[in-house]
Amino acid sequence: MKKRVWFSVLSSLLFVSACSGEKSVPTDAQSGVSGDLTVYTAVEEELIPDYMASFEEKYPGVDVKIVRDSTGIMTAKLLAEGENTSADVVWGLAASSLLALDQKDMLKEYTPAGAENIKPAFKDKNEPLKWTGNTAFMTGIAVNTEELKKLNVPVPKTYEDLLKPEYKGLIVMPHPASSGTGYLTVNGWLQMMGEKAGWTYMDKLHKNIGTYTHSGSKPAKMAAAGEYPIGISLVYTAVQMKEDGAPVEVILPEEGLGWEVEANALINKKDAGNEEAAQAFLDWAIEEDVMKKYFDANGFTTMDTDFELPASFPKDVEEKMYKENDLYWAAENRDTILTEWESKYGTKAEPKE
Repeated sequence: MKKRVWFSVLSSLLFVSACSGEKSVPTDAQSGVSGDLTVYTAVEEELIPDYMASFEEKYPGVDVKIVRDSTGIMTAKLLAEGENTSADVVWGLAASSLLALDQKDMLKEYTPAGAENIKPAFKDKNEPLKWTGNTAFMTGIAVNTEELKKLNVPVPKTYEDLLKPEYKGLIVMPHPASSGTGYLTVNGWLQMMGEKAGWTYMDKLHKNIGTYTHSGSKPAKMAAAGEYPIGISLVYTAVQMKEDGAPVEVILPEEGLGWEVEANALINKKDAGNEEAAQAFLDWAIEEDVMKKYFDANGFTTMDTDFELPASFPKDVEEKMYKENDLYWAAENRDTILTEWESKYGTKAEPKE
């Protein structure tokens, strides 16, 4: 029996998954890869076992320790640890966060096998690559139509609509310091509207916000449950809520969609004794069967595929994604943006669990 240990940083809980039974016989090249590997990730906790089963089957000689937290907290952890981090690989973290790590010389060049299949917008612009994207996530507006009908309030169609007084206290959105979804939303407004107009917009929106959550998917779930009728949240989570039968309408604001890439990178370590296993992990992370898992979970993948979207998924999402989204600008200005955001709006953040 082979055991894998998963740590959840946020909850300080230890999860042990025992993997046993029949496994397919690995190839000689795969069976020769072995050792211990520490992976830092912001992938949703409930998805990790399904993803990792594929890696465990392919590389049974590699013992993987997963350290998981939300994007903002994981980014802060990595930056604080610096060259002393125990991470060998970062998996499924926002690309703008990886770029912030690169500014501290924490990433090492490595172009995974199959990286040529990733669309240019979703991988490092330099060669060899320092990061490679798995999927992209974008924000829209999840609206509980039944709750708004009770309040005799119209369904908003644009971000500008959300400033109207009738929505006061009805809106929830993610906190950008703890949620990658929150940061991509704020970054999207600042880039789409311009910095001055973007901050002015958020000043006005803040008056209508009920609370800022520490999860990017939570606003859509709260909208579906009727806790707050309007959630600025992940598009795909809103779609899932609708597919599950909630009275949710998924709005793609006319101004465009802010978006971010969920990506992977190799940590730059002076004495990396397990680089073969780390590179094997990064190769595995963009294989087509794993990409299918990302697609099933997020409704999007960074390579061209014929995977089938749910019927409720809006057909024009990729066309509405802000075309000039600059992840490098988002990384360079991250600390400044978060400091200003916290000073202006942090008082409405929900308590941390």
